[in-house]
Amino acid sequence: MKSLVYTLLASTLTFAACSDAKKEEKTEKSDKAMPMMMMPLETVAINKSNPLVKLKLAGELAPDQETELYAKVNSYVKKINVDIGDRVSPGQVLMVLEAPEIQSQLATAKEKWKAQEAIYIATKANYDRMFKANETQGAIAKDALDQITARKLSDEAQLNAAKAAYAEIQDMDNYLIIRAPFAGVITDRSVDLGAYVSPMGKGGEKPLLVVQNTQKLRLSLAVPEANTHFLHIGDTIHFKVRSLPQNKYSARISRKSGTLDLKLRAEKIEADFVNTGNQLKPFMVAETEIPLQHSEATFFIPKTALVESNLGVYVIKDDNGKAVKVPVSKGRVMADKFEVFGELNDGDRIVVKASEEIQEGTAIPASKK
Repeated sequence: MKSLVYTLLASTLTFAACSDAKKEEKTEKSDKAMPMMMMPLETVAINKSNPLVKLKLAGELAPDQETELYAKVNSYVKKINVDIGDRVSPGQVLMVLEAPEIQSQLATAKEKWKAQEAIYIATKANYDRMFKANETQGAIAKDALDQITARKLSDEAQLNAAKAAYAEIQDMDNYLIIRAPFAGVITDRSVDLGAYVSPMGKGGEKPLLVVQNTQKLRLSLAVPEANTHFLHIGDTIHFKVRSLPQNKYSARISRKSGTLDLKLRAEKIEADFVNTGNQLKPFMVAETEIPLQHSEATFFIPKTALVESNLGVYVIKDDNGKAVKVPVSKGRVMADKFEVFGELNDGDRIVVKASEEIQEGTAIPASKK
């Protein structure tokens, strides 16, 4: 009898447990089956505006001019007049090199020039006398006149060749004097007295000196493709540097490359900055702030309203209570908004929190006004 009671009790408990499990399973399925679309879709009306958007870009300050000075002939360093940090003026002698073989060649070329000059002077005098005598009819034979004329022309040509050879070696001798190409500061020196130097390309030697013009700097920026049409030559760019965060500087756009970099898809822009007091140094990183404003008003939408998927970039518009995907393209970016361009009109309502899950034709409840 007890066995029967236990059996009935176990069956009752088992049935109750199964019933509860089924109820929980139905509840879970019911929760999962509730589609996200059942949640009300919040919409917002859009209207055109024309805010001033600030684009923040990192740029680099470069010297307006920079030149690496190399030796042009094989030589030795004879004299050094400058060192790192020295300011120089155009044409100032920075370094003197020595090449004894060039001085020897120069002296030889000069002697050849003088010797040929003496020969030409004698030939020319003889030529002048014969033509003077030829003023008397029949005094000089025509063959003699032709010969003296040919000799004069030959000696003159040899004299010009000797002069050219001397000038060529003299130019090489002038290469031994290294001068400043422009006003600036010496930023590097890689040789000492007595060092052997040779032209660039023979062994990849370092430059003798590096000269930079730091009185004017070039602020170089890579502006993204979407923003290039906002910037024009003459516009002002404000920037700061990390080493002097308390100061704010301004530079004026002077050059635009007119093309995009293949890797960055950005246009190179340079702005000139007069470095008064030499506060800033070349190759500092500049944190710029560039104001971007259209000539006409456009649409700005919440960032959450824009969908970027494999199907494209779009917003979801409320079209008489139905969801419609409207393709758009992005423009300027603000902290919480995107500028968009597409088939939109003032007063259109778009879904604030859009996603790929929202299908075309989904019902959108009327907004409370």
